[in-house]
Amino acid sequence: MDALTLAVIQAGLQQVCNEMDLAFSRSAFSPVIAEADDRSDGIYAAEDGALIAQGEGGLPVFVGAMQHSAGHLIRLIGEGAVAAPEAGDIYIVNDPYLGGTHLMDVRFARPFFVDGELFCWLQNTGHWPDTGGMVPGGFSAHATEVEQEGLRLPPVKLFKRGAMDREILSIIQSNIRVAEQRIGDIKAQAAALLVGEKRLGELVARYGAATLKDAIALIRDRAAERMRAEIRRMPAATWRAEAFVDSDGVVNEPLRIALAVTRQGDTLTFDFTGSSKPCAGPMNSVWATTYSAVCLGVKHIFPDVPINAGTFAPLNIVRPEGTFLDARYPRPVSGCAAEVSQRIAEAVFLCLVQALPEEVTAAPAGTSGNFALGGTDPARGASYVMYQITGGGYGGNAHEDGLSNGCSTIGISKTAPVEVMEQYYPVLFRRFALREGSGGAGAHRGGFGVHYEVELLRGEARASFVMDHGRFGPPGVLGGGDGAPNEVRIHRGGTTTIPLHLSKDQGIALSPGDRVEVMTPGGGGYGAPYARDPALVARDVRRGYYTAAQAAASWGVAVTAEGGVDEAATAALRKGRAA
Repeated sequence: MDALTLAVIQAGLQQVCNEMDLAFSRSAFSPVIAEADDRSDGIYAAEDGALIAQGEGGLPVFVGAMQHSAGHLIRLIGEGAVAAPEAGDIYIVNDPYLGGTHLMDVRFARPFFVDGELFCWLQNTGHWPDTGGMVPGGFSAHATEVEQEGLRLPPVKLFKRGAMDREILSIIQSNIRVAEQRIGDIKAQAAALLVGEKRLGELVARYGAATLKDAIALIRDRAAERMRAEIRRMPAATWRAEAFVDSDGVVNEPLRIALAVTRQGDTLTFDFTGSSKPCAGPMNSVWATTYSAVCLGVKHIFPDVPINAGTFAPLNIVRPEGTFLDARYPRPVSGCAAEVSQRIAEAVFLCLVQALPEEVTAAPAGTSGNFALGGTDPARGASYVMYQITGGGYGGNAHEDGLSNGCSTIGISKTAPVEVMEQYYPVLFRRFALREGSGGAGAHRGGFGVHYEVELLRGEARASFVMDHGRFGPPGVLGGGDGAPNEVRIHRGGTTTIPLHLSKDQGIALSPGDRVEVMTPGGGGYGAPYARDPALVARDVRRGYYTAAQAAASWGVAVTAEGGVDEAATAALRKGRAA
């Protein structure tokens, strides 16, 4: 196939997915999808569910997971456990143990036929604000079994030959909060797949099914070779690192992720032997999410390699059986996609920064900051579930300081505008600002987290949150300091409390005037702090990012009252200290 045709087809497949992303977000009801883009769309192989293309605006954590989900659907159809597909059908599934993440990530899958033959699957995932369970929003910090987290759906046809099955819809709506609002998200999710079907049909009509299949195979092979070429640049060695989850929400002890990465030939092997056992609380990770977290961690390091199944073929990810990274039913998993996956990616970064120090960053904030508030607004006479995600600091790297208020490691989602949240829900954001001083010290410092404070204005509500990096800040690398850890404070009736598990709690009763305050982590620092240019430290002090005392303590830089560098005092502070 000539290079021009191949490039046009590759871009065409990507555009199909991008248009599905746009259609989904622009027609969804929930702010978490419409504003925060917590969703993804893609095209998957008919034979095994392998990834063909995924929208550029979709969550990276769904890259590997949706492959697994499509593969399980194909397997179950082949076994006769799920009805065979017909034109116009759309399957719905959110079962974490069938290639999923957590219950709030609901997948739709639509078969795409060419001349009566199944050509591929169109699939998308959207984060629903609620799927039932113990607490509004589904992020139960204290769940001990998956049934407490919400409604678990095996693959079933929600749409049959284009018509919605009202009986299945009624079952879903009877088990979730604010059910009448979900129909907007359901129709948006289905409409996105319809857009994909139309656009992919145009591509088939232009090039023919046979040419398109040849191009898909070639694109996959070339992506695999691109990744192998990147791997061959690394030395033949084994690198080890560990990352820690604050707690599982039930037992107040950290969970350890132990990772060894070995480069042999043009393959990378990822081995999690030594990681913690399955946990009692909701911080277990299903295999699909663990697999996907490794893939997205590697893709962060090699952004120029196109995304498809071939990209990850050179990665040998050893299934971590017997650990909390391979959850089996009925282990609770609400924290797996949003939090544990980021600790896995962090472990990948901490390993590979040893192999590629010029290309890998220090640890990012690594938490989605999942915060849910549910109650009834007396002014509207209606119930609501508000779901909030927030950014944090990224780690510094060999060339520059870390990004401030970046999205989560596993996402491309942005925080919904506070003005939108205040219109939808009975809340007022008293503060939303950068968290100065939160970036870890280094030759290139970490970026800053955010500091927000939200007040309940009307009615009674319950707050829940599943966050992380509250016990330990994001690690610095190559001599850099750690970023500031996550902090949560609950202000009720004139008193302030800190959750026992620091970053996790649920069912906190709030009355009008009560506030929840969150400070997200800063990124880790890169390189020895004393190697940082004193002028840059002084600049940060002038901007209010750090105090003069912090500059002296962390970087050995004395800043004058006018904001300049006191050269003599700085030399004295740094004397005998390695740069």
